[in-house]
Amino acid sequence: MTNRTLHGKTLFITGASRGIGKAIAMRAARDGANIVIAAKTTEPHPKLPGTIYTAAEAVEAVGGQALALPTDIRFEDQVDAAVAQGVERFGRIDILINNASAIFLAGTLETPMKRYDLMHAINVRGTYLVTQKCLPYLLKADNPHVLNLSPPLNMEARWFQPHVAYTTSKFGMSECVLGMAAEFAEQGVAFNALWPRTVIATAAVQNLLGGDEIVRRSRKPEIMADAAHAVLTRDSRACTGNFFVDEQVLADEGVTDLDEYAVTPGADLIPDFFL
Repeated sequence: MTNRTLHGKTLFITGASRGIGKAIAMRAARDGANIVIAAKTTEPHPKLPGTIYTAAEAVEAVGGQALALPTDIRFEDQVDAAVAQGVERFGRIDILINNASAIFLAGTLETPMKRYDLMHAINVRGTYLVTQKCLPYLLKADNPHVLNLSPPLNMEARWFQPHVAYTTSKFGMSECVLGMAAEFAEQGVAFNALWPRTVIATAAVQNLLGGDEIVRRSRKPEIMADAAHAVLTRDSRACTGNFFVDEQVLADEGVTDLDEYAVTPGADLIPDFFL
């Protein structure tokens, strides 16, 4: 992997109490980065391991600095407060990871409007809101990056048909990449998306998408963390407006043996449903 580093950088990561968000935080922390953990989980949940406080402890255990902030990104006042506290603690925001997401995979007749509203409030509106609030600081940063955990844009019916509500909310995050990369190109703020080639073993997969058998045929979140690290250490003026897939990012860095990322080495991996 690359020897480029995030040492001394401040990352603002939404939904970083577990899963991919936490893995990205841990990878950056090993470089000596500062991590603002902005997420909702403050008390242990029977089906969702980890809180913002246990994530902060893990970050600091590997050499990073952490600030755990209870934040629901649906609410502007909470995002304002989290950004202000992050800047007060670390003096800067260099990188934003829009990782927080809600998922409900169902057809149009089976999707309650409260689920539709939740996905759009968190996925696309939340991404837009947090980005807007972090941008004044990103514009002052050296090599600023925004990375959205969202899929490549592909306007084919097969990506929408099974779950129109979820797809439109996730594609909304990707549309932010498309538009904002162009909007802020001259100022040097990079906007990119990152998505996995295969299913990633997260709490959502365990609890919502098939349980142990699906997890067994998944990859660990660390593959996304290593891919994110590679993107975030590239020149922001030369690396923007991309819809990256984890495997390809690592291949570009010379990493083609991905066995270490498999939950079960040798298992038949399940492709992600957006690819």
